[in-house]
Amino acid sequence: MKITIQQIEEAEKRLQGVVIRSPLQFSKRMSEKFDATIYIKREDLQEVRSYKIRGAYNKMASLSVAERKKGIVTASAGNHAQGVAYSCSYLKIHGTIFMPITTPLQKIERVKHFGNKYVTVRLVGQTYDESAKAAHDYCDKKNQIYIHAFNDPLTIAGQGTVGKEIIEQLPDGLDILVAPIGGGGFISGVSEYIKAVNPQVTIYGAEPENAAAMEESLKQKKLITLKKIDTFVDGAAVQRVGEVTFEICQRNLKKIIVVPVGRICKTMIDLYQNEGIIAEPAGALAMAALSSLREEVKGKTVVCVLSGGNNDILRYPEILEKSLVYQGLKHYFIIEFAQKPGQLRLFLENGLGPNDDIVRFEYMKKSNKEKGAALVGIELKDRKDLEPFLKRLEEIGINYQKLSNKEMLYDYII
Repeated sequence: MKITIQQIEEAEKRLQGVVIRSPLQFSKRMSEKFDATIYIKREDLQEVRSYKIRGAYNKMASLSVAERKKGIVTASAGNHAQGVAYSCSYLKIHGTIFMPITTPLQKIERVKHFGNKYVTVRLVGQTYDESAKAAHDYCDKKNQIYIHAFNDPLTIAGQGTVGKEIIEQLPDGLDILVAPIGGGGFISGVSEYIKAVNPQVTIYGAEPENAAAMEESLKQKKLITLKKIDTFVDGAAVQRVGEVTFEICQRNLKKIIVVPVGRICKTMIDLYQNEGIIAEPAGALAMAALSSLREEVKGKTVVCVLSGGNNDILRYPEILEKSLVYQGLKHYFIIEFAQKPGQLRLFLENGLGPNDDIVRFEYMKKSNKEKGAALVGIELKDRKDLEPFLKRLEEIGINYQKLSNKEMLYDYII
């Protein structure tokens, strides 16, 4: 299936007065860092704080009077739900929105706010895919209209209006586009428009580690359903992409960059501290992917799409934690102390370096044991300080086990 320029232009007309023409913001910091001309497409500045309003409204505004009376059903991890809720209220269509129970509270409350009296929220399933199955079953039972988050030509055409704006905002030309992928609706619409206007533009997708359904499907050249996914990057955590989006991405994408969650978290913090931008994990995906594209973007004009800014402030401690671990600045150990006086002092005075900081210490003394273990968290000023720290522990005879964030034990105790 192909989404045409005409379909995208029709979507743009429907969206007038509903969405803003989001700014294309030049990033001096990232341009200098990657030796390129880098712009950020600020879709986080839409009223629902993401591009999802474009596809949701375009689909719903295209419904007939009879279809609108039936009511609509959808499933979403958060941002599509807000776009649908806004559209329900704006168009006066009653809707039922299914969301995973893992959805951040901030997104759930925003859906209720935008939907007002027109929307009912149901929390079902651990993932988007489980929630979507329940939504489809409910929709069939009630004989209502399903508004797909990504696998629908009208939804894709609505998202494609972002591509039209980018082309118009860069009269001197675009070399590379980097965009996030969840189900693939956004990058499908944007790539269809940009490739139709300028086939020379290179398009990269960005997916989170442990939830890269599109990358795996393209690799195997068929639609793949991931058995298990990490839902931390909730806006892009999909077990199976769409048939339509898979076909378009096969045709239009150069490559997909799979981004570690820790790097996404570091990018979120960098955006906040340097540009004052509040990005959600999926919103920061495209910028986080740049570190894997250093040679490709060098000397080029690049647009990274910041797809959303619906981030719950309560998540920031976890985001900061993941960022520090990814940078090699925070480490956890099980340290074995002999049950005799002076062991802790030995560790503090001879084990720690001048810039090392203890950020967690949990010790359980057992009177019938000669040795006792402690969980110790260490934060370093420089990742290079780790090896000297480990060497000092060996020199003073303290046994330890370094915990890896890849281990099951790490997830249970950290």
